[in-house]
Amino acid sequence: MREQIEQRFVESAKVIHAAGERLAERIAEAAGIVIEAYRSGCGVFLFGNGGSAADAQHIAGELVGRFLVNRRALKAVALTTDSSVLTCLANDFSFEEIFARQIEANTVAGDVAIGLSTSGNSPNVVAGLSKAREMGLKTIAFTGQGGGRCAKLADVLLDVPCADPPPRVQEATMVIYHVLCELVEQVVADE
Repeated sequence: MREQIEQRFVESAKVIHAAGERLAERIAEAAGIVIEAYRSGCGVFLFGNGGSAADAQHIAGELVGRFLVNRRALKAVALTTDSSVLTCLANDFSFEEIFARQIEANTVAGDVAIGLSTSGNSPNVVAGLSKAREMGLKTIAFTGQGGGRCAKLADVLLDVPCADPPPRVQEATMVIYHVLCELVEQVVADE
């Protein structure tokens, strides 16, 4: 067991390091998009499934609350949390539409849509990013290597350089969004 445990830590560290090297400029670009949205009075809307839904909520919490310093609250909404809306949309339309309909109802041009999908191919995340682009939102996608169908819908693609397994992608994704939150907070805390 000990060997397996140590190996998982080594694997995770390698993927996280590779992601930092490969994505540093894109992470900075994504931070700039989010900062600009906040400067113009807009907000961030996040969505994903399963662990990615939890990550969407985690990011929203860091932005609305705080990451490292006390500062003004920032508008961030995880579209994964309203069970009545989610079940209504899944029942009356389809599960594929649960994020797109919320984007249509709650956002305006200038907002930022952040979709999270380890594969990059989750139909509801793809539909949400597509609706966001249609409505004039900036889009950021957190995915595994290559970005899948989300790649073409993202103004900034943050694709972790790891095809498998999903846990390594998710671990690196958390580091990426923590860095993103830190960069955003550093700027808006002083404004």
